[in-house]
Amino acid sequence: MFGIDLFDAALLPALAVALLAGVLSFLSPCVLPIVPPYLAYMSGISMRELTAGGETGRNRAVLPALFFVMGLSTVFLFLGFTASSLGRLFLEYRELFAQIAGVVVIIFGLHFLGLFRIPLLMREARIDAGDRGGSAFGAYVLGLAFAFGWTPCIGPILGMIITLAATEETVARGTGLMAVYALGLGLPFLLAAIFITRSMALMARLKPWLGTIEKAMGVLLVVVGVALITGAMASFSFWLLETFPMFERLG
Repeated sequence: MFGIDLFDAALLPALAVALLAGVLSFLSPCVLPIVPPYLAYMSGISMRELTAGGETGRNRAVLPALFFVMGLSTVFLFLGFTASSLGRLFLEYRELFAQIAGVVVIIFGLHFLGLFRIPLLMREARIDAGDRGGSAFGAYVLGLAFAFGWTPCIGPILGMIITLAATEETVARGTGLMAVYALGLGLPFLLAAIFITRSMALMARLKPWLGTIEKAMGVLLVVVGVALITGAMASFSFWLLETFPMFERLG
């Protein structure tokens, strides 16, 4: 059945990685600093009005933020569906494909750690969303543009999740993996709009830690890459199943 196919113990480690990757993407140096201006633009108010907080700023920001998250989630789900569909073509060589993907993910991680820089990952494929500030539709279009933009910080870690999605056995599992990544990235953005005053202060305090967060993203990528090459991800899934038999009910 679809539910059993999508949620089982074998997928739990990948789901945890996807959720953590989404949160780290939100906290990355290329995303966190632009959250306030994005919220202000989508809400059709000035930065001064936004940072002043209050109920007015929150009410103006929540609906556009929701549609922005829906826009980027649309792209991520499409990417997950496409990657999973292509991955099924190589199902016979799934182990080899996972090992090759692991090498690529490790290279992404070393890029984050600053051991070298990949010029292609430093580019931004920006899409002009037009002058649509202050509307739900404009926020949705901006979400599409943001997801397609693949900023330098979000591109490699998003590529890792797409790689994991491509190595899943079914399209449903791969698409679900991207949905969890979208949740990890989109939910903090939505919470920032709901708790506008507190979130502005929190984001200001996090700015000195952006370099450390980027390094943490690099470590995550390297760990996942090694797990893909060695098969540790699958081994950990079997360990979960043996240690916690209740997971057998999921799949």
